[in-house]
Amino acid sequence: MNVLLSNDDGIHAEGLRALARGLADLGRLTVVAPDRNRSAASNSLTLEAPLRVVETQPGWYSVNGTPTDCVHLAISGLLDVEHELVCSGINDGANLGDDVLYSGTVAAAVEGRFLGLPTIAFSLATGTWGKKNEPATGRHFDTAARVARELVGKLLARPLSQATIFNVNVPDLPYEKLAGWRATRLGFRHRSESVVRAQDPRGRTVYWVGGPGEGQDAGPGTDFHAIEHGYVSVTPLQIDLTRHAVLPSLDLWLRETHV
Repeated sequence: MNVLLSNDDGIHAEGLRALARGLADLGRLTVVAPDRNRSAASNSLTLEAPLRVVETQPGWYSVNGTPTDCVHLAISGLLDVEHELVCSGINDGANLGDDVLYSGTVAAAVEGRFLGLPTIAFSLATGTWGKKNEPATGRHFDTAARVARELVGKLLARPLSQATIFNVNVPDLPYEKLAGWRATRLGFRHRSESVVRAQDPRGRTVYWVGGPGEGQDAGPGTDFHAIEHGYVSVTPLQIDLTRHAVLPSLDLWLRETHV
């Protein structure tokens, strides 16, 4: 199996190296990743500047672009390889709930789906996340890599459709302390924290985007709840954002409302 790896933390990121080690014996791996951290790049493509690619070691390519650029290039002509799966990550931090709209990690997976491949985005819930009432002990990328290997192994044994996009979050715990696996839906965060006003060295006002809010819709069945209780969260995503249930009432409103 030919597997394409990418991420948004950059080609030198610890999580990307761990993912490559975890999947090394499952197929032929090719890595195409940004040359620096491009977190929260979402699905942006670089259209007004050329992209440069550098092979940093055999099979590893660095791109001066976004995660979406990397996957698009890799599948659309950069490499003479027919990939069968795209794996993105392992992100240094959770991608839960509405994080998926901003995440470059998830965007890399979505681009693979746009181009016809099954895809998986992996994130390690570093920081404050851990098993309920048990603080995370810190940066267990080996745990996330083992989870990635098991999930990709499941796909090899029993393939799913090409429409597959999995958003996988792994608690920042030793593997033996994981509570298990959960199929989950996306939760929803509270409003983000306020922007942070500061001054640069010349006394000019600058602003930093505030941190993400805590989970608001975070009950049983959500990705937030799974991570809080020590479970690996596997959320199936879809690209169609249409709110289908509203279409009949919207159609009626459009036909009956006259301005």
